[in-house]
Amino acid sequence: MSKHLLFELGSEELPPKTLLKLSNALLNNIVQGLNAAELSFTASKAYATPRRLAVLIENLAIKQPDKTVEKRGPALQAAFAPDGSPSKAALGFALSCNTDFDNLERLKTDKGEWLSYTQAVQGLATENLIPDIIRSSIANLPIAKRMRWGSFTTEFVRPVHWAVLLYGAKVIETEILGLKTGAITQGHRFHAPQKITLSQPEDYVEVLYQQGRVIADLEQRKILIRDAAEKAAAAVNGYAYIEEELLEEIAALNEWPVPITGTFDPRFLALPPEVLITTMQTNQKYFPVKNAEGGLLAYFITFSNIESTNPTSIQQGNERVVTPRLSDAEFFWNQDRKKTLEDRVESLSSVVFQESLGSVFAKTKRVQQLAKFIAGHLHENVELAERAALLAKADLMTEMVGEFGNLQGLMGRYYALADNEPEAVALALEEQYFPKQSGSPTAGSATGQIVAIAEKIDTLVGIFAVGLIPTGDKDPYALRRAALGILRTLIENKLDINIVELTEFASAQIKTTIEQSVTADKVIEFIFDRLKGYCLDQGYSADEFDAVIAVAPAEPLDFMQRLQAVKAFRQLPEAESLAAANKRIRNILKKSESQPAAVVGNLVELQEKQLLQAALQAADDIKPLLALRDYQATLNRLAGLRNDVDTFFDQVMVMTDDLELRANRLALLNLLSEQFLTCADISRLQS
Repeated sequence: MSKHLLFELGSEELPPKTLLKLSNALLNNIVQGLNAAELSFTASKAYATPRRLAVLIENLAIKQPDKTVEKRGPALQAAFAPDGSPSKAALGFALSCNTDFDNLERLKTDKGEWLSYTQAVQGLATENLIPDIIRSSIANLPIAKRMRWGSFTTEFVRPVHWAVLLYGAKVIETEILGLKTGAITQGHRFHAPQKITLSQPEDYVEVLYQQGRVIADLEQRKILIRDAAEKAAAAVNGYAYIEEELLEEIAALNEWPVPITGTFDPRFLALPPEVLITTMQTNQKYFPVKNAEGGLLAYFITFSNIESTNPTSIQQGNERVVTPRLSDAEFFWNQDRKKTLEDRVESLSSVVFQESLGSVFAKTKRVQQLAKFIAGHLHENVELAERAALLAKADLMTEMVGEFGNLQGLMGRYYALADNEPEAVALALEEQYFPKQSGSPTAGSATGQIVAIAEKIDTLVGIFAVGLIPTGDKDPYALRRAALGILRTLIENKLDINIVELTEFASAQIKTTIEQSVTADKVIEFIFDRLKGYCLDQGYSADEFDAVIAVAPAEPLDFMQRLQAVKAFRQLPEAESLAAANKRIRNILKKSESQPAAVVGNLVELQEKQLLQAALQAADDIKPLLALRDYQATLNRLAGLRNDVDTFFDQVMVMTDDLELRANRLALLNLLSEQFLTCADISRLQS
């Protein structure tokens, strides 16, 4: 027996940027509560509009399953007094089971014998369990700041007005956030302000649509909005520029979205397109319109939450609002260009980067030195790198970036070009912030890559130096992202940089003495921890990573080349045997109280002589391969030692009583171990 369950909470307009998060959290919390209560169901679905959160559970069992519960009491030796009567522990256990001592059983296992009690427990009715599950689910929503209203003591993200709790055709009567639950919902605030009675949960979406002029499904509204925006843009010979984040926000603002096409003065198209896009998206929640070549058109698409009888008035209202916004941006653009970026650098002294690390100007000087260091190591243009590092943060002092913080770097590029700075310098000002988020591109230009690495390593080392190391989920300076950004820039652009040398150089630039002696080591460890996560995401296994980290390559690019070779090596038929042999070799060398000879001396057995010759030949063969960093070919060549290694261990006793011979055999094993360690410690590979 089962029925559908519907819960809907109606409120004032919910925060649009967190609506989806709240909706998903409510669904997950309720599902977890049902699972914990062992209430079965076949499907679950969340609904969300600006004025409601709802969850539909399909085919929810009418009661918990009946079950048998076995309780274990005290051990048998503690269950009886010396005279054979029940002990206090035994009687207490019987009382806790609500039964007599004589009804207790004995449970015998291989670990001993205990008193026990088996009890049949009937499942509780779903109707009795749902209210607490709902209340708990609401209490555990991720709401940063809850509010109270009127004379109520209840708290929620916004004031609540109604609560629906239907199980089949029956209302589960309870109280949610001070509201008595019922079957009455509300439709669109203007199109259908009357109350609507729901008769059964499965009709929820259709009834809201037909009677309430509300599209309950946020994902459905997103599809509708996207299609409508694309059609509206096509009508003016363009296409709608739609970013997913804004699409979701507009869907969260509208229960009945209706597209409106507006226009603005074409003179504003002389501004950088990103400025117009940011103004329209951030301030006005408009979709910009582009032409086939990707250039902006003087149109925008907005959405109204009502189907107006006079849409022209809504259009004109939006056009009146956006014009002063664009005029402000135009003013900032014209004012900012009256002063060069270089003229703004000194003023960065008034901006604090971090209390113990000084100003952004001080950071700029450090980044300049780092850029020079990195450019020199990469044999790139040092002058361009230093110039870009000098100007990197200057756009923070412009009016435009002061108004639109998300345009920093990008506006630096535009202003640098306006100042006739080299194009490489201008591009680097934008690329210093790449990658901006997980999966987004790294800097594409050489100078951009240099400044991006320099900026991030300075932040990492500086924040570590003053003791603000990320813990748990807290990472206010985004150091994890900075470390991953360095790694991705080095690896994906094939840049040979020794991360240890770079970190030590960066540490030397920091003037504070707080934890300075250990800063570099901590930062290096932190970076390689991020590298492990990156490698696991790329499909490498933990033991493959361990095999490479064991030989401590200092260059991330070199690390990845070794890792690729290890992954390929383990696919060889010889891999498992050689990994086991290496593990055996390492254990012998580690546990032996005897020291290997400095060089391999006289050997007596044919098998060990053959292994020595094979190892010496392999050593000659892999020298040019290692010079080319061809680690895969190196490991393939070393794999050819398998038969000689296996034969050696089958026929030769390493720990012979002849101490001189033992030392020579240990030296042979040491030679083999060192050959494999030129790439990685394959003994770390698990079978």
